[in-house]
Amino acid sequence: MTDAAQEAGIHTGRCLCGAVAYRIAGPLVDLGACHCSQCRRQSGHYWASFDVAPGDLTITGMDNVTWYRSSESAERGFCRTCGSFLFWREVDAEAFEISAGSLDRPTGLHLEKHIFVADKGDYYEIADDVPQFSAGGPKQG
Repeated sequence: MTDAAQEAGIHTGRCLCGAVAYRIAGPLVDLGACHCSQCRRQSGHYWASFDVAPGDLTITGMDNVTWYRSSESAERGFCRTCGSFLFWREVDAEAFEISAGSLDRPTGLHLEKHIFVADKGDYYEIADDVPQFSAGGPKQG
């Protein structure tokens, strides 16, 4: 991604194999690290993601995205070719959360919160000054 694209608020990302790619034409906000048991099991550690307004997101290769309904209220989208865990959303919602690790650099993001820290793995400590919440934390307006 070029510096001009980032200055214009354009961000891009993709899965490991490139079968699913996305473009965001808007700000990246609300980067959080989720420590819940589902995110840890699916990602192998905690999962960092950010919110995207539906109108700002264009996904190519959507036919390669498989949705797994991980609870009554949420589903997770991953690339059916390489298995990259890319998206999280509430069931039937238009808004997505996107994996921060799938973004092309530079991202310009900074971690804003840790959520579901009561469920975090017992093999690591959270050693930064970022706010921590036992549940999902405050929603941004």
